[in-house]
Amino acid sequence: MEGFISLFQQYNVPAAFLVNLELTFWSALFSAILGIVLVLMRISPIASMRHVAGGYVEFFKNMPLTIIMVFMVLGAFAQLKLSFSDNFETNFFWLAVVGLSLYTAAFVCESLRSGINTVPLGQAEAARAMGLNFMQSATLIIMPQALRGSVAPLGNTLIALLKNSTVAAAASVATETSSLMSEMIEFRPDVIIQIFLIFAFGYVILIIPIGLLTTFLSNKLAVRR
Repeated sequence: MEGFISLFQQYNVPAAFLVNLELTFWSALFSAILGIVLVLMRISPIASMRHVAGGYVEFFKNMPLTIIMVFMVLGAFAQLKLSFSDNFETNFFWLAVVGLSLYTAAFVCESLRSGINTVPLGQAEAARAMGLNFMQSATLIIMPQALRGSVAPLGNTLIALLKNSTVAAAASVATETSSLMSEMIEFRPDVIIQIFLIFAFGYVILIIPIGLLTTFLSNKLAVRR
């Protein structure tokens, strides 16, 4: 117990978890927006839009997240001069958010597409019969039902995003949990078991409520047919 107390006194562990939660929040928001755009493109009647969205999804689904995060620093920032702030800490934070958002959007798109597959074909046909164009039928008829049918996969994507936020260390975010854990292991190897337990239980505490909420909403919002 003394080891745990000394670690919490020496290191600001809650602040590190807060950084990961902030990364998760902003990445979830931007990836949700991009994911909705992508899924609309994937079901679009325009073939070129379907191909572009499909190519994006396949590219980012099969690209290791670490490579994306390293590219955001060495490629986007160092070579392409992409910058969000003069403050390095803030700049690397938002570069990590961009990398996480681009990566996660592919999985959001696939989760929503699985929800669209649960919508009966007759719904789209009825929308066309009523004179609705593609965007109207997609946004008013198909997507609301698809969102209800994709709560579970979206919840799993959110959980994966929270865990993936630890890869932000590859984008030079030095204040999140994996960076802090590395520092703690380096300077306090005498309590390495306690260090692992702190971060393991920290993520369990964060992830279990998301899983429970996802299960509840999935059952509550499920479309009864």
